[in-house]
Amino acid sequence: MTFRPTFLLTLILVVVLPLSGCMDSYGNQKVVSDQQEFGAAVKAAQPGDVIVLKDGVWRDFEISFEGEGLPAAPITLKAETKGGVILSGQSNLRLSGNHLVVSGLVFRGGHTPTSEVISFRRDKDHLANNSRVTEVVIDNYNNPERRESDFWVMMYGKNNRFDHNHLVGKRNRGVTMAVRLNTEASQNNNHRIDHNYFGPRSILGSNGGETLRIGTSHYSLTNSNTIVENNYFDRTNGELEIISIKSAGNIIRANTFFEARGTLTMRHGNGNLIEDNVFFGNGKDHTGGIRVINADHTIRNNYMEGLTGYRFGGAFVVMNGVPNSPINRYHQVRNVTIEHNSIVTSDHIQLAAGSDQERSATPQDSIFRRNLIANNSGRDIFTVYDDVSGMDFQENLLNDVPSPKLSGGFASEKILLERSENGLLIPTSEQQIGYGINADLTPTAKASTGVSWYPKAEQSVQFGTGQTIQVKPGEDTLTRAVASAAAGDVLMLNDGVYTVSRIIDVTKPVTIRSANDVKEVPASGIEITYSRTALFEIKDGGALKLQGLKVSGRNAPDAAGNSVVRTSKYSMLRNYELIVDRCEFRELDINHSFSFLTVSLSTFADKIVIKDSNFTDVTGAILKLDREFEDFGIYNAEYVAISGSDFTNIQGSLVDFYRGGTDESTFGPHFSLTASMLNNVGHGKRNKSRSSVHLHGVQVTDISDVTFRNSMPIVINHTVGEPQTSIQSNRFFDTKLPRVAELNSEYENTAVIRDNEVRGN
Repeated sequence: MTFRPTFLLTLILVVVLPLSGCMDSYGNQKVVSDQQEFGAAVKAAQPGDVIVLKDGVWRDFEISFEGEGLPAAPITLKAETKGGVILSGQSNLRLSGNHLVVSGLVFRGGHTPTSEVISFRRDKDHLANNSRVTEVVIDNYNNPERRESDFWVMMYGKNNRFDHNHLVGKRNRGVTMAVRLNTEASQNNNHRIDHNYFGPRSILGSNGGETLRIGTSHYSLTNSNTIVENNYFDRTNGELEIISIKSAGNIIRANTFFEARGTLTMRHGNGNLIEDNVFFGNGKDHTGGIRVINADHTIRNNYMEGLTGYRFGGAFVVMNGVPNSPINRYHQVRNVTIEHNSIVTSDHIQLAAGSDQERSATPQDSIFRRNLIANNSGRDIFTVYDDVSGMDFQENLLNDVPSPKLSGGFASEKILLERSENGLLIPTSEQQIGYGINADLTPTAKASTGVSWYPKAEQSVQFGTGQTIQVKPGEDTLTRAVASAAAGDVLMLNDGVYTVSRIIDVTKPVTIRSANDVKEVPASGIEITYSRTALFEIKDGGALKLQGLKVSGRNAPDAAGNSVVRTSKYSMLRNYELIVDRCEFRELDINHSFSFLTVSLSTFADKIVIKDSNFTDVTGAILKLDREFEDFGIYNAEYVAISGSDFTNIQGSLVDFYRGGTDESTFGPHFSLTASMLNNVGHGKRNKSRSSVHLHGVQVTDISDVTFRNSMPIVINHTVGEPQTSIQSNRFFDTKLPRVAELNSEYENTAVIRDNEVRGN
């Protein structure tokens, strides 16, 4: 009977203390309608006060929110209605002081005028502590220059919380969210980052696309003590590192990673706890799990399913280190405990990864215990790059692998899995339940993160989702049709001649196709001619799909450097797609260097596809993807696929594809050329690469079932990582054999060149 009075006393204290500390904590609410009123309200604010921004669009509003609240009576800044306040133009938010709360705001339609959208400091001397940002949205709030770096959220100070926020569409360079430890006042910070929705982040095509970073290499041996829990990472595909831990003493737990390219990476710093996280790859390209570097970590009860990533982006990766490593390189893995993790239906576990002359320090004094590895293919998914005798393998369960690379510490037996109520695959055998994750592990659900009042919309190119519009032949009928089309519309062209007198701006996803069912080229009764330096210009937000068309360049101006398609001359934040299907392009020979596609700096294609199409008489290249010539690891397209197509009398290369430098933060580019024919390709005097296909720094290459006649050779330069190059089952007639060079490695090149037919060389 003593419990009830104690409970009542606790309730009384909770209610009375705030009122005795600040009598107007529930009554002093100030609604402000402009920036001047806001400034006055902030200056007058006392503990417990609430400043309300009136609903509407607040443009070019640099919010400096500072004050001294109390633990039970914070000073609050909120929207009149959740989501009703839109901060646009060049707006941002800076907090400084103690016990502040911000909620309900939306940043959209602009970009920060400084380096941060939300900062937990006013300047280096005035930080926020014991403060909270909750239910705030940042949606596509990007600097218009793709390569200009900024951060959406930067945490400083101590004991701050960032929770239930919605961050989606970061497209320019810079980490989406970071925790800084650059002064003692921000170290051992005890921040909490929880229940946030980190929405889709598109492929950046360079370093600098992390979603969350904790610390930097300079302060990586310092404790941050940040907790990151119950967040949802939805297709956060910026670069190799989704979460980059560069500090010590952090807890990363109970987060869900959905179809996210890359890994949770312990890049620098020691003594981090990684537990209860769930990774769903669903077979998507380059989806990864956990990458281990440094010492004293505990990695337990994590679930990884359907992950396809390899090398540094595998389902589970333990790295080699650099002996006596400088602080910004790779410290040796030591004293790491890896236990009770489940890695199911995934492709790669990499041990001693990155082993080379520099990274020669193998993992030491570490335990790999009672983990479950189940892959129904029967394939051994372990790759061991160096000596792993410093890892103690104990009581792990491996799914029925006939001759495993690692046998000591592994039982290999049949594992049957079933999906439990929590959505995870669990062994059906009671004897196997003790391996891998706890059966009651529950993934953090998407719906439990972010805000309830703002949609978690898809962020991808959508062809064919709009109306179908008939277009008649004539002068500039196509130009007008594209200009008036909505995103996803399909323009159906009837037989006849379409003349175009101005460059067609493509600012949304649009499909242009023959009204007839064109099954073979050249069956179309449609011809498009144009009199400007390009037919189409893809601008920010645009994407283009062409089907069943004939395009002639005979009316293009007599000037060098024409093209059929080009990208904007200016930086494009949104990645585009270009798909060409059953089309014919000819007479691209008015003056020199007339190419099919030319791109500009700071533009990036998720996908370029050419299939079942013909190209004849071209004085330039088909695909000029070589504008990112600075050797910073930047490139112009992620996936390029050419199939079933013929190329005749092409003076330049079929493709010039360039990714320079030795940065290891990206997965691409990827290139495939299959079931096609190249006839007299690459012999033009302005073709500096002296090749029919020129690939520099491409990470994945597949060239197969292609006939090369009287063409320049394939030239491939490997520059970084472990490129996968396959040149198989092709026919080289009067064409020199492919040349593959390793530019930055003393090892034998890894290209697979076999089963090719050679005649007349």
